[in-house]
Amino acid sequence: MNPIFDFFLKSYQDKSTFVIILEAIVLVTGIASVWYAKKENILVYPTGLIATVISVYLLLIDKLYGDMMINFYFSIMSIYGWWNWSRIENNQKVVKISRTNTKEKMIGFGLFFSTVAFTYIVYRIFGNEITTSNYVDMITSGIFFTAMWYMAKKKIENWTLWIIADIITVPLYAYRGWGMLSFQYIIFTILAIQAYSLWRKSLNNNQQIV
Repeated sequence: MNPIFDFFLKSYQDKSTFVIILEAIVLVTGIASVWYAKKENILVYPTGLIATVISVYLLLIDKLYGDMMINFYFSIMSIYGWWNWSRIENNQKVVKISRTNTKEKMIGFGLFFSTVAFTYIVYRIFGNEITTSNYVDMITSGIFFTAMWYMAKKKIENWTLWIIADIITVPLYAYRGWGMLSFQYIIFTILAIQAYSLWRKSLNNNQQIV
């Protein structure tokens, strides 16, 4: 087998059909969610909710508590973001694409560091040996937490954070035996780069109109 395919797919030889089907659903709905986010389409949230809820289960059975918590948080924030993006006043969207202000940047830093610390504590509570991949997991969890909050607020900086964390997650998930999810994050990275470009153009157009 080609070494690249072997790297991504070899772990599936020992997985149940049920788990493989669930991971495939996560792959499809996760990609659809990012695609809708790129288009600033409200369907980003229902499709994303399907992916994150299933991911919570998959990561729980694999004892990847940091990733499990981030997906649980994604599920909660998907519900909030769904509501926030849906708000309409005077036939116009209440929440529009914008940049973070100083206060929002500080909140973002706070979310990042508190998430890293909390994830570390969870690993300690469950008595798991903390390996290098777990420390990487803590960092990406912090980035993802902040990115999801920014997305719910339609802050363009969310895409910068997604890109960084997605790139880190590709080899991390492949190393852990989640080949399809690793491949998913390759696609996420490409879509996030495209999304940043589209949102930046939209933001610039809105500023020119104002």
